[in-house]
Amino acid sequence: MALISNGSTIFDAGAMASGFGGSMVFIKKLTASSSATLSFVDGSDGVVLDDTYKEYVFTFKNIHPQTDAVQFEFNLSTDAGSNYNVAKTTTLFRAGHYENDSSTAFSYSTSGDLAQGTGFQRLEEGNSMGNDADQCLGGTLTLFNPASTTFVKHFIARTNNAHWIDVSTDGFLAGYGNTTSAVDAIQFKMSSGNIDAGDICLYGIA
Repeated sequence: MALISNGSTIFDAGAMASGFGGSMVFIKKLTASSSATLSFVDGSDGVVLDDTYKEYVFTFKNIHPQTDAVQFEFNLSTDAGSNYNVAKTTTLFRAGHYENDSSTAFSYSTSGDLAQGTGFQRLEEGNSMGNDADQCLGGTLTLFNPASTTFVKHFIARTNNAHWIDVSTDGFLAGYGNTTSAVDAIQFKMSSGNIDAGDICLYGIA
């Protein structure tokens, strides 16, 4: 596949996205400021999370926890955010590398997966996020066809965070919300304490 410039000195992002199957359409940005939760609810405050798109991408930038040694989590809703309790079956593994180069790791996170669990799903290896001034998490979560009333709701996520014991932790998550009801809201939070700072942006893939 050739990548063709739009004539400027950099590649056109929309054209590149189209080349890989669709263009990214910005929908909404939420910025944390000592926030207990950040929620995207279809039809609320400009949020679109319906059959307009078959694929939605959430991007995480500089997600910083208020509390040390916590995890960044999400859950899904089928009733416009009245309840975040969709049953989920998931798989999670991670790679890690210490800042001082003393050790590396690659393992499946048994404590991080769910088997028809309705609780919040962690997005990275458990209780790992550090709250030092320079520590944060970045990554993406992709949710496929949430408006379907026929199929379960698949999702995949990829994150990297600065572990509280100074490790670069690369998280790989996949799973599905086991419901044939339309998913119309998603909520993010920390396992303990608030989301001190950071941005979450929502895009639809046209």
